[in-house]
Amino acid sequence: MKRTVDVSIPVGPVHPCWKEPARVKCETRGEMVLSAEVELGYMKKGIERIMRGRPWQEVMFLAERVCGICSVIHNMVFIEALEGISGIPVPPRAALLRVVVNELDRIQSHLLANFSYCYTIEHETLAMYLLDVREKVMDQLERITGARVTCAYIVPGGVRFDLRPEDAAALRAALAGIGTEVRRYREMFEGGPLIALRSRGVGILTREAAREAHAVGPTARASGIPVDRRTEHPTYRSLGFSPVTRTEGDNFARVMVRFMEIDQSIGLIEKCLDALSPGPIRGGGIPGEGEIAYSGEAPRGELTYFVKTDAAGRIREISIQTPSIMNIEACCHYMLKGVTSLADVTSTFVSADPCIACTER
Repeated sequence: MKRTVDVSIPVGPVHPCWKEPARVKCETRGEMVLSAEVELGYMKKGIERIMRGRPWQEVMFLAERVCGICSVIHNMVFIEALEGISGIPVPPRAALLRVVVNELDRIQSHLLANFSYCYTIEHETLAMYLLDVREKVMDQLERITGARVTCAYIVPGGVRFDLRPEDAAALRAALAGIGTEVRRYREMFEGGPLIALRSRGVGILTREAAREAHAVGPTARASGIPVDRRTEHPTYRSLGFSPVTRTEGDNFARVMVRFMEIDQSIGLIEKCLDALSPGPIRGGGIPGEGEIAYSGEAPRGELTYFVKTDAAGRIREISIQTPSIMNIEACCHYMLKGVTSLADVTSTFVSADPCIACTER
């Protein structure tokens, strides 16, 4: 049967609701979206090619520049891949400090994602509240690592700086305030009538569709799939970590999962602070020859580095698999298909929190 299409509508590549450039081409009948396709390629960096042949000391700085929104997890996965190749041990205090910084980075990334969603559905007040909280998280990152975005905090065998007692006290106080504010804004989101109209039952990704599309991260967990690489990380396992899930699979659920994960991250950081005991923050060992595929959980889902090094620690081969490409596919093939209003295309796309910088690295 011939499909009737009224008009094809491009959204982007430059759009006020997009954090990065991408074009979503929609075929519509009336206000309903029949199908959607994403066109990428506006910010390709070729960073993997640049990494090849360079010593690991240079590549660790390039890795965290794959993405400015989730730079810590790129730093962590690359360094832990090198440690896996060479069997470099990490002192317990350093392993806990890595979790502290990584979870702070996850909180600020989730707050930025939920800010973007609220801004897209024109709830600018809540959006600005969330952006204000994010600044307080960024201040803590700067206090611990000395930088707000590209921290280069994690190094082979440990971390770059220790956590001073006064910084730990300031972090505890800040987390208490951040937790209170985030819970208040989560209740505003959960009970807001405008938010419900624009979010509940919109952009549904069923559990089966999420599995078919290989969705990852909060996008998959909002559809009831408990996938999270942190469950396999020894430090997270020692902290009793388990993934947050919901079952609705709509825009509302994806944003709520991020709100719930912020609470969870605050709890993980507090557990790390309680468990910190005096000790070294860097062990011995330098990267040598070998190869490995190593994965970690980025704010948007599974992040995998394949790394091959020579005897001097130079990078012979490297490949990075980022989470957003699977979530973008899930968004186009399932979440946007059948959306009843063109106004929901931008919010549905943003609800998947696509990271174009990682995708086009």
